[in-house]
Amino acid sequence: MGTKVVVIVKRTAFRLFVEEEQDERITRLLKKNDPTVRRMRRSHEEHERTLAEVGATLDRLGVDVTWVRRGHAPFDPDGAELVVTVGGDGTLLAASHRVGATPLLGVNSAPSHSVGFFCGVRMGQAKSAIPRALAGKMRAVELTRMSVFVNDAVVSTRILNDALFCHRSPAATSRYIVTLGRVVEEQKSSGFWIGPAAGSTAAQRSGGGKILPLTSGLLQLVVREPYTPEGEKLRLTRVLVPDGKALSVRSKIREGRLFIDGPHEFIDIEMGDHLVFRRSPESLTVLGLSPSRRWGRLPVNS
Repeated sequence: MGTKVVVIVKRTAFRLFVEEEQDERITRLLKKNDPTVRRMRRSHEEHERTLAEVGATLDRLGVDVTWVRRGHAPFDPDGAELVVTVGGDGTLLAASHRVGATPLLGVNSAPSHSVGFFCGVRMGQAKSAIPRALAGKMRAVELTRMSVFVNDAVVSTRILNDALFCHRSPAATSRYIVTLGRVVEEQKSSGFWIGPAAGSTAAQRSGGGKILPLTSGLLQLVVREPYTPEGEKLRLTRVLVPDGKALSVRSKIREGRLFIDGPHEFIDIEMGDHLVFRRSPESLTVLGLSPSRRWGRLPVNS
Protein backbone atom coordinates (compact mmCIF):
# COMPACT_ATOMS: atom_id res chain seq x y z
CA MET A 1 0.00 0.00 0.00
CA GLY A 2 1.42 3.39 -1.04
CA THR A 3 1.90 6.59 0.85
CA LYS A 4 -1.38 8.31 1.60
CA VAL A 5 -1.80 12.10 1.63
CA VAL A 6 -4.98 14.09 2.26
CA VAL A 7 -5.20 17.53 0.63
CA ILE A 8 -7.74 20.09 1.82
CA VAL A 9 -8.36 22.84 -0.75
CA LYS A 10 -9.84 26.24 -0.05
CA ARG A 11 -12.82 27.27 -2.16
CA THR A 12 -11.99 30.86 -3.07
CA ALA A 13 -14.50 33.70 -2.93
CA PHE A 14 -14.22 34.06 -6.71
CA ARG A 15 -15.02 30.40 -7.28
CA LEU A 16 -17.92 30.43 -4.81
CA PHE A 17 -19.57 33.75 -5.69
CA VAL A 18 -18.79 34.08 -9.40
CA GLU A 19 -18.25 30.62 -10.87
CA GLU A 20 -20.62 28.57 -8.70
CA GLU A 21 -23.32 30.98 -7.51
CA GLN A 22 -23.01 33.35 -10.51
CA ASP A 23 -23.75 36.31 -8.28
CA GLU A 24 -24.77 39.09 -10.68
CA ARG A 25 -23.90 41.96 -8.35
CA ILE A 26 -20.36 40.73 -7.67
CA THR A 27 -19.87 39.98 -11.37
CA ARG A 28 -20.83 43.57 -12.21
CA LEU A 29 -18.46 44.91 -9.56
CA LEU A 30 -15.63 42.82 -10.99
CA LYS A 31 -16.29 44.15 -14.49
CA LYS A 32 -16.12 47.71 -13.12
CA ASN A 33 -12.90 46.86 -11.28
CA ASP A 34 -14.57 48.09 -8.10
CA PRO A 35 -12.11 48.43 -5.19
CA THR A 36 -14.28 46.22 -2.97
CA VAL A 37 -13.63 43.18 -5.18
CA ARG A 38 -10.42 44.15 -6.95
CA ARG A 39 -8.28 41.63 -5.10
CA MET A 40 -10.75 38.76 -5.49
CA ARG A 41 -9.73 37.64 -8.96
CA ARG A 42 -5.97 38.06 -8.35
CA SER A 43 -6.19 36.06 -5.13
CA HIS A 44 -8.08 33.30 -6.98
CA GLU A 45 -5.49 33.18 -9.76
CA GLU A 46 -2.63 32.90 -7.22
CA HIS A 47 -4.52 30.12 -5.46
CA GLU A 48 -5.04 28.20 -8.70
CA ARG A 49 -1.34 28.40 -9.55
CA THR A 50 -0.43 27.08 -6.11
CA LEU A 51 -2.99 24.30 -6.38
CA ALA A 52 -1.50 23.23 -9.72
CA GLU A 53 1.95 23.19 -8.13
CA VAL A 54 0.75 20.98 -5.26
CA GLY A 55 -1.04 18.62 -7.66
CA ALA A 56 1.98 18.28 -9.96
CA THR A 57 4.26 17.60 -6.99
CA LEU A 58 2.04 14.83 -5.65
CA ASP A 59 1.68 13.30 -9.12
CA ARG A 60 5.47 13.24 -9.49
CA LEU A 61 5.82 11.54 -6.10
CA GLY A 62 3.24 8.90 -7.04
CA VAL A 63 1.43 9.04 -3.71
CA ASP A 64 -2.18 8.06 -3.02
CA VAL A 65 -4.03 11.40 -2.74
CA THR A 66 -7.45 12.10 -1.29
CA TRP A 67 -8.67 15.51 -2.45
CA VAL A 68 -11.13 17.45 -0.29
CA ARG A 69 -12.37 20.42 -2.30
CA ARG A 70 -13.95 22.38 0.51
CA GLY A 71 -12.29 23.70 3.64
CA HIS A 72 -14.98 22.67 6.12
CA ALA A 73 -15.90 19.33 4.55
CA PRO A 74 -15.40 16.20 6.68
CA PHE A 75 -12.54 13.85 5.89
CA ASP A 76 -10.79 10.86 7.44
CA PRO A 77 -7.02 11.24 8.02
CA ASP A 78 -6.59 7.67 9.34
CA GLY A 79 -3.70 5.98 7.57
CA ALA A 80 -2.43 9.20 6.04
CA GLU A 81 1.20 10.18 6.54
CA LEU A 82 0.48 13.84 5.86
CA VAL A 83 -2.41 16.28 5.65
CA VAL A 84 -1.82 19.29 3.39
CA THR A 85 -4.00 22.39 3.35
CA VAL A 86 -4.01 24.70 0.33
CA GLY A 87 -5.42 28.08 1.29
CA GLY A 88 -4.77 30.21 4.33
CA ASP A 89 -5.15 30.07 8.09
CA GLY A 90 -8.92 29.50 7.90
CA THR A 91 -8.43 26.38 5.76
CA LEU A 92 -5.81 25.03 8.15
CA LEU A 93 -7.96 25.75 11.21
CA ALA A 94 -10.95 23.98 9.69
CA ALA A 95 -8.86 20.94 8.74
CA SER A 96 -7.19 20.80 12.18
CA HIS A 97 -10.48 19.77 13.80
CA ARG A 98 -10.28 16.45 11.91
CA VAL A 99 -6.59 15.82 12.55
CA GLY A 100 -5.20 13.91 15.50
CA ALA A 101 -1.57 12.74 15.39
CA THR A 102 -1.04 13.13 11.62
CA PRO A 103 1.39 15.97 10.73
CA LEU A 104 -0.26 18.97 9.09
CA LEU A 105 1.42 21.16 6.45
CA GLY A 106 -0.21 24.44 5.48
CA VAL A 107 0.51 25.93 2.05
CA ASN A 108 -0.35 29.63 1.81
CA SER A 109 -1.82 29.63 -1.69
CA ALA A 110 -2.19 33.41 -2.12
CA PRO A 111 0.56 35.03 -0.02
CA SER A 112 0.02 38.42 -1.67
CA HIS A 113 -3.45 38.51 -0.10
CA SER A 114 -3.25 36.20 2.92
CA VAL A 115 -1.27 36.28 6.18
CA GLY A 116 -0.96 32.50 6.52
CA PHE A 117 0.49 32.57 10.03
CA PHE A 118 0.10 28.79 10.48
CA CYS A 119 1.22 27.94 6.94
CA GLY A 120 4.74 26.56 6.88
CA VAL A 121 5.27 27.17 3.16
CA ARG A 122 4.06 29.58 0.50
CA MET A 123 3.20 29.52 -3.17
CA GLY A 124 6.26 28.36 -5.11
CA GLN A 125 7.70 26.30 -2.26
CA ALA A 126 5.40 23.25 -2.29
CA LYS A 127 7.42 21.33 -4.89
CA SER A 128 10.39 21.14 -2.53
CA ALA A 129 8.55 21.18 0.81
CA ILE A 130 6.12 18.29 0.28
CA PRO A 131 8.85 15.67 -0.46
CA ARG A 132 10.76 16.81 2.63
CA ALA A 133 7.60 16.67 4.74
CA LEU A 134 6.95 13.08 3.66
CA ALA A 135 10.60 12.21 4.38
CA GLY A 136 10.31 13.64 7.90
CA LYS A 137 12.87 16.34 7.14
CA MET A 138 10.83 19.43 7.97
CA ARG A 139 10.92 21.01 11.40
CA ALA A 140 7.73 20.72 13.37
CA VAL A 141 5.99 22.47 16.24
CA GLU A 142 3.63 20.82 18.70
CA LEU A 143 0.81 23.31 19.24
CA THR A 144 -1.38 23.23 22.33
CA ARG A 145 -5.09 22.85 21.73
CA MET A 146 -8.03 23.55 24.04
CA SER A 147 -10.90 21.40 25.26
CA VAL A 148 -14.39 22.74 25.93
CA PHE A 149 -17.12 21.09 27.98
CA VAL A 150 -20.74 22.26 28.20
CA ASN A 151 -22.75 20.79 31.07
CA ASP A 152 -20.03 18.11 31.47
CA ALA A 153 -20.33 17.01 27.82
CA VAL A 154 -17.31 17.31 25.53
CA VAL A 155 -17.86 19.87 22.78
CA SER A 156 -14.36 19.79 21.31
CA THR A 157 -10.84 18.77 22.27
CA ARG A 158 -9.22 20.32 19.19
CA ILE A 159 -9.62 24.09 19.43
CA LEU A 160 -6.46 25.65 18.03
CA ASN A 161 -7.25 29.36 17.72
CA ASP A 162 -9.95 30.36 20.19
CA ALA A 163 -13.52 30.03 21.37
CA LEU A 164 -15.80 33.07 21.46
CA PHE A 165 -18.71 33.26 23.91
CA CYS A 166 -21.21 36.04 23.24
CA HIS A 167 -24.88 36.88 22.77
CA ARG A 168 -26.45 35.86 19.47
CA SER A 169 -27.03 39.55 18.75
CA PRO A 170 -23.82 41.59 18.54
CA ALA A 171 -25.71 44.58 20.00
CA ALA A 172 -26.77 42.71 23.15
CA THR A 173 -24.89 42.40 26.43
CA SER A 174 -23.36 39.08 27.46
CA ARG A 175 -23.87 38.23 31.13
CA TYR A 176 -22.10 35.37 32.87
CA ILE A 177 -20.26 34.22 35.99
CA VAL A 178 -16.60 33.38 35.47
CA THR A 179 -14.45 31.41 37.91
CA LEU A 180 -10.71 30.81 37.95
CA GLY A 181 -9.32 29.20 41.08
CA ARG A 182 -10.83 31.04 44.05
CA VAL A 183 -11.76 34.15 42.08
CA VAL A 184 -15.43 34.39 41.08
CA GLU A 185 -16.80 37.35 39.13
CA GLU A 186 -20.12 38.29 37.58
CA GLN A 187 -19.38 40.11 34.34
CA LYS A 188 -21.20 42.09 31.68
CA SER A 189 -19.43 42.54 28.38
CA SER A 190 -19.58 41.97 24.64
CA GLY A 191 -18.45 38.42 25.36
CA PHE A 192 -15.00 36.88 25.68
CA TRP A 193 -12.35 34.98 23.79
CA ILE A 194 -10.39 32.12 25.29
CA GLY A 195 -7.81 30.00 23.55
CA PRO A 196 -4.34 28.46 23.47
CA ALA A 197 -1.10 30.18 22.51
CA ALA A 198 -1.54 29.63 18.77
CA GLY A 199 -4.54 31.97 18.77
CA SER A 200 -2.91 34.73 20.79
CA THR A 201 -1.79 36.63 17.67
CA ALA A 202 -5.33 36.89 16.31
CA ALA A 203 -8.46 38.24 18.01
CA GLN A 204 -6.92 38.03 21.48
CA ARG A 205 -4.08 40.31 20.43
CA SER A 206 -6.53 42.77 18.86
CA GLY A 207 -8.50 42.75 22.12
CA GLY A 208 -5.47 43.67 24.23
CA GLY A 209 -4.19 40.21 25.11
CA LYS A 210 -0.59 39.04 25.20
CA ILE A 211 1.20 37.29 22.35
CA LEU A 212 2.30 33.97 23.82
CA PRO A 213 5.16 31.76 22.62
CA LEU A 214 3.86 29.12 20.22
CA THR A 215 4.99 26.31 22.51
CA SER A 216 3.25 27.71 25.60
CA GLY A 217 0.78 25.46 27.40
CA LEU A 218 -1.21 28.39 28.79
CA LEU A 219 -4.71 29.42 27.82
CA GLN A 220 -5.62 33.11 27.63
CA LEU A 221 -8.90 34.80 28.49
CA VAL A 222 -9.64 38.18 26.90
CA VAL A 223 -12.94 39.87 27.75
CA ARG A 224 -14.39 42.10 25.04
CA GLU A 225 -15.45 45.57 26.22
CA PRO A 226 -16.07 44.70 29.88
CA TYR A 227 -18.66 46.90 31.58
CA THR A 228 -17.26 48.33 34.78
CA PRO A 229 -19.38 50.87 36.72
CA GLU A 230 -17.50 53.66 38.43
CA GLY A 231 -15.43 52.31 41.28
CA GLU A 232 -15.75 48.65 40.24
CA LYS A 233 -12.66 46.67 39.30
CA LEU A 234 -12.65 43.28 37.59
CA ARG A 235 -9.82 40.80 38.04
CA LEU A 236 -10.65 38.32 35.29
CA THR A 237 -10.62 40.33 32.07
CA ARG A 238 -7.07 39.64 30.80
CA VAL A 239 -5.78 36.50 32.47
CA LEU A 240 -3.70 33.42 31.73
CA VAL A 241 -4.99 30.00 32.73
CA PRO A 242 -2.15 27.76 33.95
CA ASP A 243 -1.68 24.28 32.55
CA GLY A 244 -3.66 21.88 34.73
CA LYS A 245 -6.22 24.51 35.70
CA ALA A 246 -9.64 25.19 34.18
CA LEU A 247 -11.73 28.29 33.57
CA SER A 248 -15.41 27.90 34.48
CA VAL A 249 -18.27 30.02 33.10
CA ARG A 250 -21.99 29.95 33.87
CA SER A 251 -24.25 31.65 31.36
CA LYS A 252 -26.74 34.26 32.57
CA ILE A 253 -28.30 34.75 29.14
CA ARG A 254 -30.89 32.71 27.26
CA GLU A 255 -29.55 33.39 23.78
CA GLY A 256 -25.84 32.84 24.00
CA ARG A 257 -23.59 31.26 21.44
CA LEU A 258 -20.16 29.62 21.59
CA PHE A 259 -18.15 29.90 18.37
CA ILE A 260 -15.25 27.51 17.82
CA ASP A 261 -12.25 28.61 15.73
CA GLY A 262 -14.23 31.08 13.64
CA PRO A 263 -17.82 31.65 12.49
CA HIS A 264 -18.62 28.28 10.91
CA GLU A 265 -18.85 26.01 13.95
CA PHE A 266 -20.91 27.01 16.99
CA ILE A 267 -23.34 25.76 19.60
CA ASP A 268 -26.19 27.61 21.29
CA ILE A 269 -25.82 28.39 24.99
CA GLU A 270 -28.77 28.92 27.33
CA MET A 271 -29.36 30.36 30.78
CA GLY A 272 -27.62 28.28 33.45
CA ASP A 273 -25.37 26.33 31.06
CA HIS A 274 -21.97 25.53 32.53
CA LEU A 275 -18.89 25.90 30.29
CA VAL A 276 -15.42 24.63 31.21
CA PHE A 277 -12.24 25.43 29.27
CA ARG A 278 -8.96 23.58 29.82
CA ARG A 279 -5.84 22.51 27.94
CA SER A 280 -6.54 19.60 25.63
CA PRO A 281 -4.59 16.33 25.87
CA GLU A 282 -4.40 16.41 22.04
CA SER A 283 -1.69 18.62 20.59
CA LEU A 284 -1.32 19.33 16.87
CA THR A 285 1.86 18.77 14.85
CA VAL A 286 2.31 21.59 12.33
CA LEU A 287 5.20 21.39 9.87
CA GLY A 288 7.41 24.20 8.66
CA LEU A 289 6.94 26.48 11.66
CA SER A 290 9.61 27.52 14.11
CA PRO A 291 8.90 27.70 17.86
CA SER A 292 10.20 31.28 17.63
CA ARG A 293 7.65 32.20 14.92
CA ARG A 294 6.44 35.76 15.54
CA TRP A 295 3.33 37.62 14.50
CA GLY A 296 3.78 39.92 11.52
CA ARG A 297 6.57 37.88 9.92
CA LEU A 298 5.71 35.49 7.09
CA PRO A 299 6.96 31.91 7.43
CA VAL A 300 9.74 30.69 5.22
CA ASN A 301 10.39 27.26 3.76
CA SER A 302 12.22 25.29 6.43
